[in-house]
Amino acid sequence: MKNGLSNIKKSKFYLNKNECIGIPTETVYGLAANAYSDKATSKIFKLKKRPKKNPLIVHYYSINDLKKDCYINKNFLKLYKEFCPGPITFILKLKKNNKISKNVNNKKNNLAVRFPSHPLTRKLLKSLNYPLAAPSANISSRVSAVSKMDVVDEFGDKIKYILDGGSSKIGLESTIVSLINKPKILRLGSISVNQIQNIIKKKINFEKNSGNIVVPGQGKLHYSPGIKIRINVKNPKRHEAFILIKKREINDKNYFYITKNKNLNEAGKNLYKTLRMIKNLNYKSISVEKIPGKGIGQTINDRLIRASKK
Repeated sequence: MKNGLSNIKKSKFYLNKNECIGIPTETVYGLAANAYSDKATSKIFKLKKRPKKNPLIVHYYSINDLKKDCYINKNFLKLYKEFCPGPITFILKLKKNNKISKNVNNKKNNLAVRFPSHPLTRKLLKSLNYPLAAPSANISSRVSAVSKMDVVDEFGDKIKYILDGGSSKIGLESTIVSLINKPKILRLGSISVNQIQNIIKKKINFEKNSGNIVVPGQGKLHYSPGIKIRINVKNPKRHEAFILIKKREINDKNYFYITKNKNLNEAGKNLYKTLRMIKNLNYKSISVEKIPGKGIGQTINDRLIRASKK
């Protein structure tokens, strides 16, 4: 993160020219462009090979910036105070006079917004006079990028610049909560359903995809390394990569640990990096031992289930 200011100037230079750049966040790396620009946001969809109906998350620096485009409510203010900046995304109603490109939300009257906590990206957002549309920096349906080299692995020289902020601290995408009408969770993340319930003092459900894609990550196949994944496996097949969360006595070259002591936060941080590494080592399939479905383990299992869809 050396020369942060000059790197932010470079980022701003390309963004002002309606180009896409890679940006670091605490969750995963984003493919960012001016959220007010049709030209810039259309490049995101082209680069990611993303269906036009799949909406984007818009990243803001502050509530004052957000108020120009969206209506805010009491539940939002409670959750913002507790978790922002941080790994939570809100679905809010758009104002009629908003400047958001129609590409971003598929011409709907709501918007997914968040306030990332990564210091470099916060400096960048503060320096701009527009928010950034920034889905994960990967080809659509593939495993998300958690480092600059992952972004390079996905796009090569197809994007002009990557703001290098080191490895993503969390390594899993943000929790998404809809605050339109009755609050509901639309995507699991590192902030749990219980944590959100405790703040807004209301029962809140995780609404799995009903077939209508409202937010990122609701597609049938998502977060995939591009090879077969089997979950809840006790004994892997021969020549199959085996992802583990607890140290085994036997050491095998096909064993890949995302944690060695069942630390689920560590497992979440290392999941995508490990999936990408296994793919690059030319394995044809991956098996994953059972991961406890508690806390962030529930989110890890959600990602693995989606990645294993055919």
